[in-house]
Amino acid sequence: MASGAVETERINDIGDNLVTMSLTDGSAAHRYWSSAKLRAGAESARNLADAIHLLSALHGRHPGVIDFAAEKTALDAPRDWLLAAAEAFAVERAYLTRLVVAVGPLPGTPGQAETEAVIIAQRHALEMLAQSDRTGCALGAAFALVLDWVAVRELLDITAERFGIDRPACRLPREAQTRLVASAVAQTAAVERALGFGSQQILVQHHGLWDLLEAREAARRGS
Repeated sequence: MASGAVETERINDIGDNLVTMSLTDGSAAHRYWSSAKLRAGAESARNLADAIHLLSALHGRHPGVIDFAAEKTALDAPRDWLLAAAEAFAVERAYLTRLVVAVGPLPGTPGQAETEAVIIAQRHALEMLAQSDRTGCALGAAFALVLDWVAVRELLDITAERFGIDRPACRLPREAQTRLVASAVAQTAAVERALGFGSQQILVQHHGLWDLLEAREAARRGS
């Protein structure tokens, strides 16, 4: 009885753990995401434009992380969540495209070739995660993208307001839905580990993106 209770508690905690991970290791935890340089400084319009272009390079293509995960996931429990997330992210992708047009060309920055190489590598890493044969890995990546998109969306909306673009409603699954589906899926320790790995790796890539954007801002100031 005791071991069964512990197992149930462990599974019920998985959704909460993914949410906590997105808060502690995701975009909102990065100093550049919350910096005045990006949000309100004299060069913030250019810095936001840079962020929009790189976010679009990473997530603006179809199929993306959620689409791949929907194809790879054979489990029944997350099916409705994946379909809803894929449909909603199509709206986010179109929003990104509109913002790319509104902000104008990618800001000239020293080291552009290196930036392109990093983005290609990141995009490849995301696609590999989302197409993993390890049960739960692709789904964990999709969970993390949706959870972290709350922070990304905040900057998209700031950019939209700055450049006079209408902001569509974000229809991605809510945190509570994601938490419940994650807990329903993780019925074994192996699936739990795969969910955690997929989620963590998405957040690592996003953290790397903000590192790159911060370095590009510094390079423009120094040029």
